[in-house]
Amino acid sequence: MAAISVPPRPYDATAVRPGWADLPTELRTAIAARLGDRVNWASTAGGGFTRGFAAVLQTVAGDRVFVKAASLIDQRHLSDWYAREAAITAVLPAELAVARPRWTLTAAGYFVICLDAIDGRMPGLPWVPAELDATLAAYATVADALRKPPPGLVGLGAPRLDELVRADLAWWGELVAGRETLPNLPDVARHRLPELAALEARLPGYTRSTSMIHGDLRVDNVLLSASGAAWFCDWTWLCFGPAWFDLAGLLVTAYASGLDADELFGSHPAAYDAPPDGLDAALAALSGYWLVRAAAGPSTGSPHIRAHQRWSAEMSLGWLAGRQGWR
Repeated sequence: MAAISVPPRPYDATAVRPGWADLPTELRTAIAARLGDRVNWASTAGGGFTRGFAAVLQTVAGDRVFVKAASLIDQRHLSDWYAREAAITAVLPAELAVARPRWTLTAAGYFVICLDAIDGRMPGLPWVPAELDATLAAYATVADALRKPPPGLVGLGAPRLDELVRADLAWWGELVAGRETLPNLPDVARHRLPELAALEARLPGYTRSTSMIHGDLRVDNVLLSASGAAWFCDWTWLCFGPAWFDLAGLLVTAYASGLDADELFGSHPAAYDAPPDGLDAALAALSGYWLVRAAAGPSTGSPHIRAHQRWSAEMSLGWLAGRQGWR
């Protein structure tokens, strides 16, 4: 188990977003009209790494909703993501703890998605074991429900994880081939490039699946309700892939919390079909991706994303090194 390490900035304080009052008057008027009442309270989301508007809004009548908005001109990628999130959450299996969409709206050059507001909070780090247990139990339900996804979800045309892995999670191979350079490699990676590239290269073959997964299972995409139940947010990256890959990404923060991440992974129902070295392949690929992204220079999203990516890379490499017996 690792010594406890926390990210350079808490996950619930990484976002730099406009507030409700910063939105164009025409847009606020259109949202209020769709809600059927004036908005008298707004709480901007602190988590996330984009600059899209995201906030819980409350109307004078007391109705609370979660609203996201992005410019169709300056934030086209975000508006596309929000539209996809609305389509996905509308057809996810009913038994899943997911905020459902109420409506979408195009107004004042913005795309808007309105979802049910979840009365909850993001888990803190290091993980409280009971909160991690609740999150893992909820994800077991997700994995089971998406093992044979319903036709409506399949019909959305989700990408395949094995293809995504080949396209964007093969950076150790690029480093070995000399097509990519990193000025600041952690020591454990600098001396293990061939092994890291070999592990990473196995991942595409391991991740071809007819099951579906969240695709971005992180602490800041989890909400814990007052009863302690876990809800999952931000379903934009739904894809065809094995549930154990989601689990591996989430448990990087369990490793960083000093918990027995190997035991948590191996005992989880989502990992029942993981290849013997599937977790190692996932950790290798994720660490390479995070390291390269961390070195990419300032982001147009959150100013905190590069430090978070570097921390995530170091944690996943530490976990992998312990599993492999690397010094």
